[in-house]
Amino acid sequence: MRDWVVDLAFFGIAVGFGILFYESNVANLDLEPTLTGRIVDYTAGGVVASALWWRRRWPVLLAALAVVPAAFSVSAAPGALILLFTVGVHRPSRVSVPMALLHLGGSMVFAFTQPSADSILTQLLWSVAVLAVVLAWSLFVRARRQLVISLRERAERAEAEQRLLADQARLAERNRIAREMHDVLGHRVSLIALHAGGLELRPDLPPETVRESAGIIRSTARQALEELRDVIGVLRDQTTEEAPPGPQPALADISRLVEDSRRAGANVRLEMAVEQMESAPSVLGRDAYRIVQEALTNVHKHVRGAATTVSVSGGPGDGLRIEVANRVPVPVPVADGPRLPGSGSGLVGLAERVSLSGGTLQHGPTPDGRFVVDAMLKWTG
Repeated sequence: MRDWVVDLAFFGIAVGFGILFYESNVANLDLEPTLTGRIVDYTAGGVVASALWWRRRWPVLLAALAVVPAAFSVSAAPGALILLFTVGVHRPSRVSVPMALLHLGGSMVFAFTQPSADSILTQLLWSVAVLAVVLAWSLFVRARRQLVISLRERAERAEAEQRLLADQARLAERNRIAREMHDVLGHRVSLIALHAGGLELRPDLPPETVRESAGIIRSTARQALEELRDVIGVLRDQTTEEAPPGPQPALADISRLVEDSRRAGANVRLEMAVEQMESAPSVLGRDAYRIVQEALTNVHKHVRGAATTVSVSGGPGDGLRIEVANRVPVPVPVADGPRLPGSGSGLVGLAERVSLSGGTLQHGPTPDGRFVVDAMLKWTG
């Protein structure tokens, strides 16, 4: 609709100013034009004005063809100027400037062939001035349009980058949720499975032992639910960048973690040689706890009953080294039925956690028949 309105306005301007130019030119010469001359001039002006409806499709061709009638017709001049303006708006200066010079040549032909009260030099100066104004105006409009297009493209790129950053943030949040869920629930569920497996293997246990194992299962399940509730609460609270509420695991909690595994029947030995344990940063303590937790969870899932050693050593400035090693394979009886499934991403998540903290993590079997998880964390004193 906007293009139709603009084209209609330009057509009206070309027709109206064409008639005005012709009549004023005749009055200036004080001549009585012939009917044939008037018809020819107005016909040429009408053809050029009608060409304005196709100026967006063929701007250069129509502007070049308009030079011919504009060189002999007064009423064709406004339409020819509008076509030149269109070339300047829609084509680069290397096209519009030569086109303006071509129209200047047509004006020179008009000045030499048509009688006028003004001198030829005056007519040429007026032609140069008018063509310069039209060309400068068209170049200004073109530059402004290109600026608007550039700003729009820049805004679209910024919006696309913002969407990409939002998608990456959502993906990172999903990974964080998955890692926290894995760390919190994996270990507790593996302990519950160990206790339940013991009850399944020994149906002849005394009632006191069964009652004790059931109490441990209940306590472990309650702890798992509490830790799950804490994690969900942390993930829902996104209004602040401060540390999440609730107690976070620390270095001192590793001994409790090992004790829980022992109560579940695992053969785990702990070696703690950490200097200034109480001054360890909270992030360092949490990462160390999660590393030991994931390693013991894998032992419970895949090599139940394997002799396992947890070694934690280091201090401020020296860093903190965590090593969890177990013998594989272990020829121990297991309960019939499926084992606990593994996500396959626990050690991958640990590697990412350690990498983000600036440490290193290595894991895998050793030549002496052990599987070792060896992590080195930075501890700046």
